[in-house]
Amino acid sequence: MQKKKLSIFLVLMLMVSTILAACGGGSSDSNDSGQTSDNGGGENNVLNLTETQDIPSMDSALATDAVSFNTLNSVMEGLYRLGEDDKAVEGMADGEPQISEDGKTWTIKLRDANWSNGEPVTANDFVFAWRKALNPDTAAEYAYIMYDLKNAAAVNAGEMTPEELGVKAIDEKTLEIQLENPVPYFKELLTFATFYPQNEAYVTEQADQFGLEADTVLYNGPFTMTEWKHEDQFVLQKNPEYWDAENVQLETVNTKIVKDTQTDVNLYESGELDRVKLSAEFVDKYKEEEGFQTIKEASVFFLRLNQSSNDVLKNADARKAIAMGFDKTGITDSLLNNGSVPADYLVPAEFVQGPDGKDFRETAGSYLETDQAAAAEHWAKAKEALGQDAVELELLSYDDDVSKKITEYLKEQLETNLEGLTVNIKLQPFKQKLDLESSMNYEASLAGWGPDYPDPMTFIDMFVTDGAHNQSGYSNPQVDKLVQDAKTTLLTDEQARWDALVEAEKLMLEDAAFAPVYQRARAYLTKPAVEGVLYHKFGADYSLKWTSVTR
Repeated sequence: MQKKKLSIFLVLMLMVSTILAACGGGSSDSNDSGQTSDNGGGENNVLNLTETQDIPSMDSALATDAVSFNTLNSVMEGLYRLGEDDKAVEGMADGEPQISEDGKTWTIKLRDANWSNGEPVTANDFVFAWRKALNPDTAAEYAYIMYDLKNAAAVNAGEMTPEELGVKAIDEKTLEIQLENPVPYFKELLTFATFYPQNEAYVTEQADQFGLEADTVLYNGPFTMTEWKHEDQFVLQKNPEYWDAENVQLETVNTKIVKDTQTDVNLYESGELDRVKLSAEFVDKYKEEEGFQTIKEASVFFLRLNQSSNDVLKNADARKAIAMGFDKTGITDSLLNNGSVPADYLVPAEFVQGPDGKDFRETAGSYLETDQAAAAEHWAKAKEALGQDAVELELLSYDDDVSKKITEYLKEQLETNLEGLTVNIKLQPFKQKLDLESSMNYEASLAGWGPDYPDPMTFIDMFVTDGAHNQSGYSNPQVDKLVQDAKTTLLTDEQARWDALVEAEKLMLEDAAFAPVYQRARAYLTKPAVEGVLYHKFGADYSLKWTSVTR
């Protein structure tokens, strides 16, 4: 996700978007602030967190970023949700699905569950929500994630009606799903926010206000949002209508919007915060403290390079010069200092394994490593081809604490190593930054992506021609074919499909379609009173359903 990801944290979730998206997106941090106490809030089962950015959207069909996905994961629930070890566990689904012999038809029974207004959750709520996400009038960036559904791509392109989508309600509690091809990770895919249900009557009543305020959303998850003061804070309360409410321990989750790391640490020290993401200057100070932990994520950060409108970035040598022209260890070891590692790739390490049991990175190798001499050569070729001795580029980034430091570092490195280059920094709030990328109104942009499901495809198909999250104008017909084959004809040949994905990533990196920067880890400091937070490698960054706070 954009994110996937590029992201709720204090080591600064720089996705994507995707935040984490995967969500795509990138910069986010979350920790909350509430009552004061030496223990972090003072009340049992009240969790206090902060986020560096406000929620862009609470409409599951429109959400694209980590802040939205993390919040939606707490207040909504699909057919399945992620449990321990990122395994899909039953949500609205009741029992195992019936799967046809060819793997293309799934029949799922729904449990007795209610919306927060007391109305039952029905199969039609899924049919409505999925048709809405794929309806071209909705303009959902994540519609493509549903393309495994029969006729989904045609519906999204306006070539078929939403009613022709391969999903139907057999009765109020029975949902039938038809797929174009069998999908080995389909149950995990169904945990993703775009597959959440929506109550048709309620959404229709709210019209264009749906998802914009706490009281314009209907909830079916462990919590409901009871307060949302934009750019200030939002509050979640335990949902008494939730089917599994007896196993939800938290009564309240307070999330304060705080962009400054020092403020977050002060709140933690004063007992007003239960979890803080530590930026570089605080890691060494707190690494021996009880509750300190580092978590290596499957989120990758990179520079988007807009080839659609910028003549410099249309030049492959210029892109390669930028990708190889800065020292990544300066970011990971000094600016972040939290376990993040340099990335010379797109698909992260320690994410998924191939049919031979090897990690994707072990098979695929590395590309675009830092090489100042090679970068200078590529830059000289680019300037000669462009007929320019001086080049100006605007670098877009988030306006949070850590993002500012990374962007300033990149400016210094690139201007030093690429003669004649001037980098102008443009910092924007989270939502505005995502909007600029979506409209491709930028030149270069620091972005992150977190995976949406456990497969390399969640990263690789981001850069297909005209893809919803391509957002850079990159196009390579060979990549497009490899991705299409991996989604269709190669599904029954695991090794051939794996080889195609490895080759597709190789081609993109050889083209310098983007400039990899780092794979994120995060350093957290959590009060000992907090237990049961589940951290995920794909989809939402974490789950609070099983969390408790005992002061």
